[in-house]
Amino acid sequence: MSLIIAKFSLKGQIISRKDLLLTSLILACKLKSAMLLPFQFKPKVVRPHEKRIVLENFISLSTLQGLSYILPIIVLPYLIRVIGADKFGLIAFAQAFVQYFMIITDYGFGISATKKIALCKDDTGKMNTIFSSVMSAKFILTILSFIFFLIIVTSVPKFRNDWWVYILSFGAVTGNTLFPVWFFQGREKMAYIASVNIIGGIFYAIGIFVFVKSPHDYLYVPAFNSIFSLSVGLYALHIAFKKFGLEFIDQGYRDIQRELKTGWNIFISNVAINAYTTTRVFAVGLLTNNTITGYYSIAERIAGFTQSFPLGSLSQAFYPRINKIFNQSKKRALRIMQRMQHSTIITSLISLSIIFAITPLIVKFVTGKYCPESIIVLRLLIISILFVSANTFRVQFLLVYGRFDIYAKLHITAALIGTPLIFILVSYYSYLGAALSTTIIEAGVFIATFWIIKRIVKS
Repeated sequence: MSLIIAKFSLKGQIISRKDLLLTSLILACKLKSAMLLPFQFKPKVVRPHEKRIVLENFISLSTLQGLSYILPIIVLPYLIRVIGADKFGLIAFAQAFVQYFMIITDYGFGISATKKIALCKDDTGKMNTIFSSVMSAKFILTILSFIFFLIIVTSVPKFRNDWWVYILSFGAVTGNTLFPVWFFQGREKMAYIASVNIIGGIFYAIGIFVFVKSPHDYLYVPAFNSIFSLSVGLYALHIAFKKFGLEFIDQGYRDIQRELKTGWNIFISNVAINAYTTTRVFAVGLLTNNTITGYYSIAERIAGFTQSFPLGSLSQAFYPRINKIFNQSKKRALRIMQRMQHSTIITSLISLSIIFAITPLIVKFVTGKYCPESIIVLRLLIISILFVSANTFRVQFLLVYGRFDIYAKLHITAALIGTPLIFILVSYYSYLGAALSTTIIEAGVFIATFWIIKRIVKS
């Protein structure tokens, strides 16, 4: 009580009873506000128009990702029953091999060019320069890749024996080069990506059901996949030129070199990431047989759908917007990233637990029979997806923050450890080794990224 009176005394004069009462009420209100502060809602970090743009793009990409995986999953049971696990395994192995060349032609443009397009706003001249430089670089990389691809296919017996499967599969690489996904992402116009892919996917599914009637028709599968990819790529280019007023400008060596230099660290990271992702199917195909590869690939495709939809759609829709936010306020971008990551972890724990429990039903629906090989592989891959989900926005923030060097080192280290681990475990434990190594690698990447981001936040 003496402290209160001392607080409200002024040069030895005691404040009147009325003033003391008024001051006490003010203090009480302030004290109440202070006590309730932790329970009050924090100010909105994400603005309404940002939510709307990300949500629109998320819906578009989710529709695309959903149908791009749902259509093959609808086709998958039919293919396995008609062409058999052996031929399906051969096609899956060819697609895994071709994926390496897709990585080369993608380079690091999916991230570096997307960021550049996102930041150049409505400067058409700048967009034309970036677009032309990136596409020129991609065309050069595609030509070099095809030459190297032909040398391998014609000289290595394993590939030469089924050379038609590999040649027909390579069309997907060219189609992927033509499709400027990075441009639509940078402009935050993902609806175009979704609409084009949905139409192409439907025609692909119809082609499979109409033309694939026996094991002898297995070559139609890679052929239709390439035709679909090329058609979609050409139509997407048409949209980019027509809707956005793009013009292709001849680019000099220095312009192309600049884009290659910008995307180098990301390219190395992509090579490293695929060294321990795509290599799983490739290693199983090399060290086992087509049938086992087929069963393993079934589980991988279901897991791929689980990982990419809707998490992959959300991260892709979120990336160009978080770059713009980071350009305005680093602290706000960090807070948004943290909230997104926490929400993703909770959602993934619930959804992946349900999928883990009903794995036998999912596999039976796809394969038409009880398939223990695919069930156990899928369950191990679901555990690895949990680590990926808990890390998605942390890894993405490294790119937004401009730490491409750390991003590259992180995945190069994972590749140097993970790739030999895959081959060692597959040689000892067959298809189970591929799934087990995946879980170990993703857990390691999660732990490393967690500590890296923690250090960045402190600094």
